[in-house]
Amino acid sequence: MKTARPPPPALPLPLPETRKQRADGAEARGHLLLAALRLFAEKGFAKTSTRDIAQAAGANVAAISYYFGDKAGLYRSVFTEPLGACDDISRFQPEHLSLRQALEGFIAGFLEPLKQGDLAQQLTRLHFREMLEPTGLWAEQIKLQIKPAHAALAEVLARHLGVTKIDDDVHRLAFSITGLAMQVFISRDVIENVRPQLIATPKSIDLWAARLADFAEAMIAVEAARRLRPVGGKKQTP
Repeated sequence: MKTARPPPPALPLPLPETRKQRADGAEARGHLLLAALRLFAEKGFAKTSTRDIAQAAGANVAAISYYFGDKAGLYRSVFTEPLGACDDISRFQPEHLSLRQALEGFIAGFLEPLKQGDLAQQLTRLHFREMLEPTGLWAEQIKLQIKPAHAALAEVLARHLGVTKIDDDVHRLAFSITGLAMQVFISRDVIENVRPQLIATPKSIDLWAARLADFAEAMIAVEAARRLRPVGGKKQTP
């Protein structure tokens, strides 16, 4: 009696063409973004050609038009996309957060892009170049992202200081705390040459964020004590 042969194993189904095209398209777009970031950071918007970008990305110049419209559209995407949203005020603004939790949320979110290594460094250089050779994107970012984040931080500080009206000193404190985190970006090249282990790993960046939260708490304590000191024989009022 003959035994029935088992059926041959099923072959894996081919990836649907549409899904493959989407994957290929996302990869090609990503290559263009990274190549453009490097070149824009090195040479600026005006001195970087679409031909240079396409060649560096191993793509056709027409791909820039397809994915971004034109060089200006590519520059805008480079300026806003690679690191994602790192100014999420929901990390530190909610009223139920303690002061420490709010500071940790703000500073950790600010430093999070540093974990992406050279990508963050290139974007920092691009931002500096944009300040020197403005195209309008820096002013737009100040209006749409930086000002709302600063206002949210000032609101948090005023709440924990017991200040009913946000005054200039609250704004100074908010700028000073932001400056603690910003300095890590600005000084990154120096840090890597003087004490590289301070910024070498995601864990070291998390530790730095925790220390900066300590320093920020100390600054807030000094401001709170200053507000309790008499001025002209009278105690300052919130």
